[in-house]
Amino acid sequence: MPSLETASALQSSKEKTKAKQRYLKRKKERRKHRPKLPGVNDDKLQENGTEHDAMDVEPVAKEVSNPPSPEKPKRPKKRPRHEGQEETEDVEMELDVLQADAPLPTRMSPTPDLVNALPSFPLPALPDAPSKSLLALQGLDQALLGAELVSPSTVLPIPTGKDDEGTRLSEKMRKRLRDIGVVELFAVQTALLPFLLPSQGASELYLPFNPPRDVCVSAPTGSGKTLAYVLPIIETLSSRTITRLRALIVLPTRDLVTQVRETIEVLSRGTKLKVGTATGQSSFAQEQSQLIQDQSTILLGGSSKVDILICTPGRLIDHIVGTPNFSLQHLRFLVIDEADRLLAQSFQDWLAHVLAATRPHYKPAQKEDNEYPNASQPLNTLLPDGLAPSFLHQLPQPHFPSFFLEHKASSCQKLLFSATLTRDPGKISALELRNPKYFIVQGSEKDTVGGEVLDVVMEKFSMPSTLKEHMIISDPTQKPLIFFHLVHTLNVTNALVFTKSAESTTRLVQLFDFFEKERTHGNGLSPLSVRAYSSDLPVNERKAILENFKSQKIHILVCSDLISRGIDISHVSHVVSYDVPVDMRKYVHRVGRTARAGREGDAWTLVEQQEARFFKQMLKEADHLEKVKRLRLGEKDLAPLLPHYEAALNKLKDLYTRQQN
Repeated sequence: MPSLETASALQSSKEKTKAKQRYLKRKKERRKHRPKLPGVNDDKLQENGTEHDAMDVEPVAKEVSNPPSPEKPKRPKKRPRHEGQEETEDVEMELDVLQADAPLPTRMSPTPDLVNALPSFPLPALPDAPSKSLLALQGLDQALLGAELVSPSTVLPIPTGKDDEGTRLSEKMRKRLRDIGVVELFAVQTALLPFLLPSQGASELYLPFNPPRDVCVSAPTGSGKTLAYVLPIIETLSSRTITRLRALIVLPTRDLVTQVRETIEVLSRGTKLKVGTATGQSSFAQEQSQLIQDQSTILLGGSSKVDILICTPGRLIDHIVGTPNFSLQHLRFLVIDEADRLLAQSFQDWLAHVLAATRPHYKPAQKEDNEYPNASQPLNTLLPDGLAPSFLHQLPQPHFPSFFLEHKASSCQKLLFSATLTRDPGKISALELRNPKYFIVQGSEKDTVGGEVLDVVMEKFSMPSTLKEHMIISDPTQKPLIFFHLVHTLNVTNALVFTKSAESTTRLVQLFDFFEKERTHGNGLSPLSVRAYSSDLPVNERKAILENFKSQKIHILVCSDLISRGIDISHVSHVVSYDVPVDMRKYVHRVGRTARAGREGDAWTLVEQQEARFFKQMLKEADHLEKVKRLRLGEKDLAPLLPHYEAALNKLKDLYTRQQN
């Protein structure tokens, strides 16, 4: 008879066997309801033992997908059994089986069929940035791509016989040019004169049914742009019978207005053409009396005492708005010189006013019959002043046949001149150009179509071939001394010196005067004459200074950018940028004051150390850095002038100290 311990053990063993049977039964039920996967043997999954079950499933998964086997999760280590832990062991077995019963996709890699079924998408990538050439063409007038390129070396001798030999100039004009010393035409003139002047006979003043094409010219400074538009204007208008305002020349500065007027007056002698200016130097009433014949009666055709008006934009707007009978309807030429500067500045929206005044108003004026008491009279009696053909629609319609009043185009031809062609398409489009023709004077060794045009559009500027360019990088405290070294050691005289402001101009001139007194004291040397030229000076004084500089009574003229545009002084052999120009356009116009009309010249730029990076980058972007040679100066070069400079600097400090006190 078994003992009590043996009976207890047998009872416990039976209970354990029943628990295991219940567990295996539940496991079998789960196997039946689980979805089948290809390549998995259900018989193997039904064998006893969770450890054996997991080992059987794993090789099947490897055969299906053949991926690298994932690391198996670590199982908790089995602890030795003790009494009272049967329930715990059963729970662990349940957890083990539940892990084995988890859906296969979470334990295995996808099959090859599933992988191939997924679409393949390329990785996202940024597109290539557009080239600078492509960006330069965005919004650009397509006519610019068809521009006529003219070599700067092109010249055409002025013939002496009756045959004009392609110049299209009259014999009288050719003789006048030779009398003032002009014996050949430059590149811009040889290209423009045949385009603006007819091949035979005088040009018509009005072209209502065949309006002329507008012209845009980009050429280096000193290339003869003034003569390029003055000659066609004089030749065309010299055939006029009645005085009308037929040529309007808009310029950015008063000094340039004076210079262009002098040129026109010299070339138009004997033609009876009348030239006027409007710059604000005289009173408004005085200018009105010089420009308008009759201000008491309103005339539809306007009234004018001048054939050619040269003006600044601000004063022009004053006359358009406030001067009775000031009319632009008869304009044959509208010249905008230094266009990049004028278009960049609004001047009371001057361009819109000018274009509106030249544009025919197609809507007839609404007038009652009783407002025209003499409507039955002939046209010349009704309108003694006369209307331009494109403005005849303003007449009372019942009294004239329809063909007489049909709409006609304006005969005004716009001539745009600039040394730096603007890159802003909006500014060009604001001019409302009519089928424009572009002329670009620029030397190039390229043969690719459109390549030279892109150089101009992207502002790779053209300089005169006779110009030599230099830069000197120095400490700011030594810049005046380096300037004195240029003047006295390298003989930089007959020079224009540009500063950043009127104050800088005054200070440099005072320092130079003190330096010359120290240098010439007691040794019998004559001091150099230097004068300041700025907008702070009265007009008459500025004019006298320019005359003395032209006659070489003044050796050096120190100025701001006031005269960096257009002023032509033939003997200027050096240009010194004492202060670095703020942009490439200003640099181009500064250095363009020398090496003009085929003469040689030097340009010097004094660059402070903190400005060197900016200045070089500016030149590099314009593809011009290699053409500006760097000059290095050491202490030995500056030593001979140092005592005079220090003495002059002390005097300048004393002067400013006394002024402040």
